[in-house]
Amino acid sequence: MSWWDTDDDEDEPEFDESDVRVRPNRRGSRPRTKVRPEHADAVPGTVLGVDRGRYAVLIDEGGSDEREITAARASELRRKSVVTGDHVDLVSDTTGEPGTLARIVRIGERSTLLRRSADDTDEVERIIVANADQMLIVVAAANPEPRIRLVDRYLVAAFDAGIQPLLVITKTDLADPAEFLENFAGLDLPVFRSSTERMPLEEITRALIGHRTVFVGHSGVGKSTLVNALVPGADRAIGRVNEVTGRGRHTSSSTVSLRVEDGRGGTGWVIDTPGVRSFGLGHVDPANILGAFTDLARIAENCPRGCTHLPDAPDCAMNEAVAAGELGETGRARLDSLQRLLATFA
Repeated sequence: MSWWDTDDDEDEPEFDESDVRVRPNRRGSRPRTKVRPEHADAVPGTVLGVDRGRYAVLIDEGGSDEREITAARASELRRKSVVTGDHVDLVSDTTGEPGTLARIVRIGERSTLLRRSADDTDEVERIIVANADQMLIVVAAANPEPRIRLVDRYLVAAFDAGIQPLLVITKTDLADPAEFLENFAGLDLPVFRSSTERMPLEEITRALIGHRTVFVGHSGVGKSTLVNALVPGADRAIGRVNEVTGRGRHTSSSTVSLRVEDGRGGTGWVIDTPGVRSFGLGHVDPANILGAFTDLARIAENCPRGCTHLPDAPDCAMNEAVAAGELGETGRARLDSLQRLLATFA
């Protein structure tokens, strides 16, 4: 018999699962659960603006009971972004009284999502606004000089998001915008001309009523001036253009929704955004870019399957149309702009 064998095994104690010692939770909290409350009593609202983790939300429960409240994002949404234009559900204190804070517990389905990236190689997208159905692009005829390529990028982003673009060209008293506008003659793009002496506020307001329109534009083009004229009391900061560099100074630092009215009971929403000097398209599907150039897209229907539409693309119908002189100088410029955008994804 080995030295470890004994005959008194029947005297050894027996153990089961109940004898296992469990270390107590030092925090004294309940174990986590994946079951989330349904929040059946949640109140719906729309995000008007975001400022350092706090959300201005409009609650409209019908009738005259409309109020703006301040809310924070619930912990279960910490991995989800909440942006201007989002339809959300809220709980806690939704009275809107001073010092109260509601809690956003759900984000509704988004009909559209306007995004941009830092540059064309950046895959990280920046969400600008949700649920807008129009984009109003503001460009100055001069001071600063209009940038065709930037407008093209706005158009691509709008088409990719399923948003209808509009164009306002300001400071037409400083320069004739006719040559610039020729670059967009083939597009279904409503254009409004504005000068120091006359701002077409009635015409623009008519186009905004019944829509959620996001305003975009290069710094210094007069976007905030236009917003202040359309929405009295908006008090958006107005910048000036540097006389040396010709660049505008960023003034609006946040995206905010403002109600616009036509004086006859019609309303819409203006979503003002900070001015930018670049608009990256790293998030856009290259296949959607051609759709922003509707005049060229019709010609591209005759291209061979898999055509890249670049200058060296064999049998490209658009290149052949330009070579044959069928599109003129304007068409050549439009194709050049399209091909520049396509080349960034090649």
